[in-house]
Amino acid sequence: MTNQEPKRKTPLWQKSLPWLITVVCFGYLYTKVSGAAAREGIGLLAYLGGVFAQVDWGQWLALMIPYSIFFFLIDTLVVWRVINWFNTSVSYKNMLPIRGSSYILSIINEQVGKGAMGLYLNRRYEVPGWEVGSSMVFIMFCEFYYLLMWATVGWLIGGDSLPTEFGLIPWIAGVASVFFIGWILLFRSPLGKSASFRDRPAFKAFREAGPLRYLGVIVLRSPALLAAVVIYTLALRLFNVDTSFLQMLGYLPVIFFGAATPGPMRTVAITLWVILFPGHEGEMTAFGFVQHNFFIFFNAAIGLLFLRRANRELFG
Repeated sequence: MTNQEPKRKTPLWQKSLPWLITVVCFGYLYTKVSGAAAREGIGLLAYLGGVFAQVDWGQWLALMIPYSIFFFLIDTLVVWRVINWFNTSVSYKNMLPIRGSSYILSIINEQVGKGAMGLYLNRRYEVPGWEVGSSMVFIMFCEFYYLLMWATVGWLIGGDSLPTEFGLIPWIAGVASVFFIGWILLFRSPLGKSASFRDRPAFKAFREAGPLRYLGVIVLRSPALLAAVVIYTLALRLFNVDTSFLQMLGYLPVIFFGAATPGPMRTVAITLWVILFPGHEGEMTAFGFVQHNFFIFFNAAIGLLFLRRANRELFG
């Protein structure tokens, strides 16, 4: 009988970091919105109430509900493709409850949701935990490059309409491209044979993935972002803030990077909306709050539709 290693405790700073980020973001938002309310000569609640009252919520739901369903189908497609590449054969139909039910835990954190998918695949299809974890990390790795690619495209097309800070994007893309070449060489060429860690189960997906598979994930994922550019631009106009599709193409990948930052209610993403659209503090706070939170809670509602089946398959 082997001795089990003692469970490591999560450092206090790691536990408190998401909440610290949240406090800082809410403090910034409160300062900006209360300042805008003061300039209007009204109270904070009355100011925000006026922002919410001007929105046609019927039109907003008509945009967001189809988009959320479309995202779910694309997101499931990506997970299905990666699992079939690296782990086991699962039909797209059977992947829907796996991905859908994981959205419930994604309310807490997206990585927690991916961990739940790993547990599901381990118990339902007997895929080794480290190997399915490798596939989840592969998806997250590709998501970084997918967002960076579209951020770069947005900068190339509409760079003149973006803040000057966005000029860092091509530099970041250049460094990331060099890193990607080194990463491929590490796992797919004799140059990396001396790195013993690459043979571990946790890196299975990266050992087996050639450049075309990274590109395949980006191509499969891209319709979700392009649809988001259209939907978010039209939704923002309902809040009486006008922007172009090209400008949104530059902004949205950066916003989605912020949404991946640890912290409740996607506070970093909400804060970025306010920073990127100065002079519209109330509108952008309301917009960011309802966009991101409707999205995660509606996806969780989709997950509830599959929860009974998921529980039955997991626990019999």
